[in-house]
Amino acid sequence: MATMEDVEGYLIRMDQPFEELDEGLWVIHDEYDHIDNIVISYADPLVIFRVKLMELPEGDNTELFRLLLQYNTTELLHGAYGLEGSNIVVTDTREAVNMDFNEFQASVDSLALAIAEHYPKLSGFRTAAS
Repeated sequence: MATMEDVEGYLIRMDQPFEELDEGLWVIHDEYDHIDNIVISYADPLVIFRVKLMELPEGDNTELFRLLLQYNTTELLHGAYGLEGSNIVVTDTREAVNMDFNEFQASVDSLALAIAEHYPKLSGFRTAAS
């Protein structure tokens, strides 16, 4: 079972700049590799990875929601796009009991890939609403 100490060890092993915000809560900072601001929380029995992508644009977001739902079914294995208040977020979740370093890194890589591939198209909805 992965503990909070294991999660911090995984972050150190990944050699990514990060900071501990609180007990069981970290954020990765690395704009160079497009994985800036991945928030990782240890909430036994889960480890949750989360990134705020952007604020929800004003107006009719039917097409944006359709695209997010399509990404959820075709692009993300353990994760999903969703709404948190007025923000669009992408999350990935792992069970702490089964998580090892490879699964931890896979979650970070999955979010980084989703951001790199999807954000250019998603951000177009933000500018279209302006």
